[in-house]
Amino acid sequence: MNGAHWHLMVNHLPIIFPIVGVIVMITGLTSKSEAVKRTAYLIFILGAFATIVAMTTGEGAEEVVEQLNGVTENQLNNHEEIAEKFAILAYILGGISLLGLWTSIKQKNSSSNIAVGTLLFGFVLLYFAKQTGTTGGEIRHTEIREGNNLPALENSNAEKGEDD
Repeated sequence: MNGAHWHLMVNHLPIIFPIVGVIVMITGLTSKSEAVKRTAYLIFILGAFATIVAMTTGEGAEEVVEQLNGVTENQLNNHEEIAEKFAILAYILGGISLLGLWTSIKQKNSSSNIAVGTLLFGFVLLYFAKQTGTTGGEIRHTEIREGNNLPALENSNAEKGEDD
């Protein structure tokens, strides 16, 4: 397996963990369950570790992909810059989650505020997760690139002589 293969195997995890963590945290806050909130914190912490792995494999993937036709240095740089911002935010969310987990276990008064703050920060991270995933996907998936001129499905079916 090459560097691109390793990166493709792990690059979705840092995006999936925050999505699941946000859903679990919302559930914990609405049900007022400390156990569910703690689970959300652990999911965010796992997401931070998954981000470390994805970032580590990114350089190897870049070395492989930059040799392929149709891949531009601009696409790679754009993805790398957004991924770095995402990674920093994911690490911060992991740190906030460690703090939240500790305050929850110790039953500190600030526990509820930290849970809400973690959720809000999770939403910010999801924005950057979307940006990171999109810029990474655009490297090899021309169908999602900005300004692609792919014909609409209806037009392509009509050209083939297919009717609805």
